[in-house]
Amino acid sequence: MRPFKGTISLDEARAIIDRAIVPIERTERVALERASGRVLAEAVVSSADVPPFARAAMDGYAVRAQDTSGASRSAPRTLHSIEKVFTGQMPVQTVGAGQCIEIATGAPMPPGADAVVIVEETESDGDLVRVFAPVSPTQNIGRRGADIQRGQTVLQPGTLLNASRVGSLAALGLTMVTVFDKPRVAILSTGNEIVEPGHPLAPGQIYDINRFTLAAVVTENGGVAVPYRIAADTIDDLSRSVDACLEQDILVFSGGSSVGERDLILDVITARGEMLFHGIAVKPGKPTAFGRITGKLIFGMPGYPSSCLSNAHILLAPALRHIARLPEQIVRSVTLP
Repeated sequence: MRPFKGTISLDEARAIIDRAIVPIERTERVALERASGRVLAEAVVSSADVPPFARAAMDGYAVRAQDTSGASRSAPRTLHSIEKVFTGQMPVQTVGAGQCIEIATGAPMPPGADAVVIVEETESDGDLVRVFAPVSPTQNIGRRGADIQRGQTVLQPGTLLNASRVGSLAALGLTMVTVFDKPRVAILSTGNEIVEPGHPLAPGQIYDINRFTLAAVVTENGGVAVPYRIAADTIDDLSRSVDACLEQDILVFSGGSSVGERDLILDVITARGEMLFHGIAVKPGKPTAFGRITGKLIFGMPGYPSSCLSNAHILLAPALRHIARLPEQIVRSVTLP
């Protein structure tokens, strides 16, 4: 047995982890369909106005506002309809004095018209349209560039993309976007007693739980989980496993970080890098470790499943979100009597 030389507080452990974290710089291009939940890596500047034309904001008639002056139910203004314009069509005619064009919501405004009378304030008889309410210039019109203007910075680097922001990118006609890559996290379970689910258990063996709970925590917090085969409690097998895991950005292992004579993985890590702490004054989860090998962070979680999961939520999740450039997770705490 190799007793803990000492433990540090949870706050001290968090501070050590925070000082070691470097946000990811690697980027990738992803299709807009897969961009939600990702963090934008470069500014998005609009190359066009959105919408690219003035359009009707209501169903009705495009008119010259001055032609509707004084219109009322008792004294309507009568206009001559010269065309119908639906969405996806460009008007052919120009609205002149005493004229109007029937128009659908979203359709481009015709030249000459400067307002739209809603259909509820009109009555048509063939090409003759009676207008029962006056409108003012620009009324019921969505102006060109009302949503986004050419040259406008639409989104800044570091922005977390969500449904509305992805929609803004689609409005610009983009199909791809540059985002920060997700950190790849090697997940390594250790212990002679651990067996892959789906295989029969021998006496004294248990199924690997931590691989799956850790993978879920990684995935939920901006990383890509990369599971490795279970490592036996020997220096040779642990050494091979740790070296293989260092192909990824981060290594998270479970088990082997306590004080038993077969808890050897800390020796493997110390031989290759440095342990920044081993042992936290928390319950459960005391045998938690954190180190670094050639700049890559190593999280050592207890082998006991509930301890592993609780400390993964407390320490691994916030660290991973920082590395992935995700906003901090809002945590709600409840004090019980």
